[in-house]
Amino acid sequence: MTQDVEMKEQAAPSNSVTSTAPSTLQHLKDIASLIETGAYTREVRRIVRAVRLTIALRRKLTTSLLSPFLNFSLVPGSEVHTRLSSYLPKEDEHDMEVDTATSATQVPVKHFLPELEIYCYLLVLIFLIDHKRYDEAKACSSASIARLKNLNRRTIDVLAARLYFYYSLSYELTGDLAEIRGSLLALHRIATLRHDELGQETLLNLLLRNYLHYNLYDQAEKLRSKAPRFEAHSNQQFCRYLFYLGKIRTIQLEYTDAKESLLQAARKAPVAALGFRVQCNKWAIIVRLLLGEIPERTVFMQKGMEKALRPYFELTNAVRIGDLELFRTVAEKFSTTFSSDRTHNLIVRLRHNVIRTGLRNISMSYSRISLADVAKKLRLDSPNPVADAESIVAKAIRDGAIDATLDHANGWMVSKETGDIYSTNEPQVAFNSRIAFCLNMHNEAVRALRFPPNSHKEKESAEKRRERQQQEQELAKHIAEEDDDEF
Repeated sequence: MTQDVEMKEQAAPSNSVTSTAPSTLQHLKDIASLIETGAYTREVRRIVRAVRLTIALRRKLTTSLLSPFLNFSLVPGSEVHTRLSSYLPKEDEHDMEVDTATSATQVPVKHFLPELEIYCYLLVLIFLIDHKRYDEAKACSSASIARLKNLNRRTIDVLAARLYFYYSLSYELTGDLAEIRGSLLALHRIATLRHDELGQETLLNLLLRNYLHYNLYDQAEKLRSKAPRFEAHSNQQFCRYLFYLGKIRTIQLEYTDAKESLLQAARKAPVAALGFRVQCNKWAIIVRLLLGEIPERTVFMQKGMEKALRPYFELTNAVRIGDLELFRTVAEKFSTTFSSDRTHNLIVRLRHNVIRTGLRNISMSYSRISLADVAKKLRLDSPNPVADAESIVAKAIRDGAIDATLDHANGWMVSKETGDIYSTNEPQVAFNSRIAFCLNMHNEAVRALRFPPNSHKEKESAEKRRERQQQEQELAKHIAEEDDDEF
């Protein structure tokens, strides 16, 4: 009998290979059990792992999958179950039969947990947004936020942060982002009072995005400066914060700080976040051009970004040459792209940089040139190009962009001989900037180090343990010798 049973158990997997593979519904139930364990043991890392596993199953969410899962996780007939089921579209009769048959064999959760309720809200909200049912998504997200305000549990903070994001996204997709600004401010205040640092990070970024969406840069800066600061808990949220900070600094003409924030955001962003890294690089290129720098060609040749950065490559080429006519052509050619990227106003600022670059090239090529020829080479399209050229040259000389003098009597620009650059302070400034960069990188690396708690005590206990083991061995050896003597 034992052999027959063993043969049957071995032959069962060979008949159907797919029966051994767990279904998507079973995966969701495993995630629910993981959330339940994390809620009872108060281990937030289990909730974080559950969210990561859910992201992998996002594309497999269907109505025929969510309905039995809601029956499994929630009490059928309850208010939450009825509300979430109403957001799901109706299924076919065949699907309903299959789902009821499979769900009838499942054992429902015995103890109702707020974590599972919030997780069900999150699943339904993701499903509605992916299927472009934005009106139902708005209603679902509003109901979930109203429920979150009454819950103060640290194990819900991770799920709440995801709900905050999709809450803002659902209103942004419908063009009603301004309606929830007050609600986001209230949620940020609640998260601060509850010491929910992950929720504070997420809500601060959502508020900054809300303000920047409507070009309210002053209000965004006031909020950012007065918001409580703490150590970042999420790399994704920290990257978003750096990106928004870089945009604010750019509009405020603080190009050096903006460049540092944007490059750091692009460097820290995950490799999979291609769209985010493209946006960071677009703004960083514009900021570097406004600073008078020319980005390297490798910036435009990054994998997956060649097509998206093509307009900015041609714009950089026009600025590098100093050709004002080419700059106008590129700006008009890609005006739609620049408007969608919301960088059109920054490109208007580049006109002065193009003129200054062209003027610098002229001063390096000619020891003496008439202002009429300067206007012709710069391609100034004004009623009085000579007068405009004179004012431009005078301003460039005053700002130190070129080393030349103006001869008003003859209408000339006389360039001075180029001296040795190592006799100036430019090498020292460049060297100091490199040293500062290396020191900042070293400080960040030191802060990122993690040491085991009470490491010095563990070292002492290890030494004591070694001494105790040595004493025990000597004592055992001594006892063995006494036993041999008695024998």
